[in-house]
Amino acid sequence: MNEGDAHARRTADTVARRSYGKLVAFLAARTRDVAAAEDALSEAFASALVDWPLHGCPSNPEAWLLTVARRKVIDVARRRSSGEAATRQLQILAEGLDAAAAQAAIPDRRLALMFACAHPAIEAGVRAPLVLQVVLGLDAKRIASAFLMSPAAIGKRLVRAKSKIRQAGIPFRIPEREELPGRLDTVLDAIYAAFAEGWTDPGGTDVVRRDLSQEAFFLARLVAELLPEQPEALGLLALMLHAEARRRARRNGDGEYVPLAEQDAALWDGQMIGEAETLLRRASALGSIGRYQLEGALQSAHVYRRHTGHANWAEMVQLYDALSALTRSPVVAINRALAIAELQDARGALEAMPEVAADARLAGYQPYWAARAELLARTGAHGEARRAYGIAIGLERDPAVRRFLERRQSALPA
Repeated sequence: MNEGDAHARRTADTVARRSYGKLVAFLAARTRDVAAAEDALSEAFASALVDWPLHGCPSNPEAWLLTVARRKVIDVARRRSSGEAATRQLQILAEGLDAAAAQAAIPDRRLALMFACAHPAIEAGVRAPLVLQVVLGLDAKRIASAFLMSPAAIGKRLVRAKSKIRQAGIPFRIPEREELPGRLDTVLDAIYAAFAEGWTDPGGTDVVRRDLSQEAFFLARLVAELLPEQPEALGLLALMLHAEARRRARRNGDGEYVPLAEQDAALWDGQMIGEAETLLRRASALGSIGRYQLEGALQSAHVYRRHTGHANWAEMVQLYDALSALTRSPVVAINRALAIAELQDARGALEAMPEVAADARLAGYQPYWAARAELLARTGAHGEARRAYGIAIGLERDPAVRRFLERRQSALPA
């Protein structure tokens, strides 16, 4: 492959990643058929990987992709339709897509698509996963991992949800104020899940995950700008900024994992922290507390160490108490137990830890086993700690974190 072909393929791959959600949103908003829009774009991306190395990259790659995708969408609609009214509808659809493909800039309908996925007609448990797949292009395996579900089960539910959007004619628009509360929660959950998936690449070397983090930030800022009076939208953006501010400190000079408690706080990004603190103050002034404001406040509590040299564990336990009461989340319960260990002792923390018997999803959740191993080690239960570390090591995808856990395990007394 010559340099020109390689460049064309890199361009096709980059545009495919960065334009996926935007093009799906535009096509689906016109057709009300999310699955057809996804299929059409998959075909367009496949064509680009063949055509662009042969003929060179088009001046407007998004418009080129949309032109190819519209043909597929129209073909699918034609096979499903018949009669004079259907012919007129197809003509209107074709004209609208043709005009869009000729534009220099394609309208961004991602936020409208996200709210369509969050519609009450969609099964509640699949709304946020649906957003991740149709807007950000995540596959069922990654989505299942983010929501502690099986890939097969989530795959079937996603197919049903897409059919529901088409059959029910769910509108692609930002809801009216009275419709917002429940649907906004879904949108925010999906954005945060996307950010968390991108966060698993601390060095930003995985292009797909880096783009995913950037996409999540774009969507979080978009929601906060469009809905500035929604405190949870501000809280989510603050939470993400606080987490992103610590990215440089998560690995040492050798690329090894550094846990939060051992990070050099001087490496944290002060500008991001300042923006996050401003957002939290704005959210607090709106007089309604929610999950993302509390999680943002927890991240803010870690910043206390940057200013004073020691952590404010008492405040963190109080915040975890409030968050646990609000969410009943096993993940929150794990983090609360770790905070209790710092404030009180490891035995009390173990008593506060959720059990796999009470929530089977924890069996495949690496942070649960890593936290449990750490607490068991502190109480002197070294055999149980070694077994828990073994499970955590087996579940961990990140080589640097795996090495960190292996060092912790090997440091246990025989």
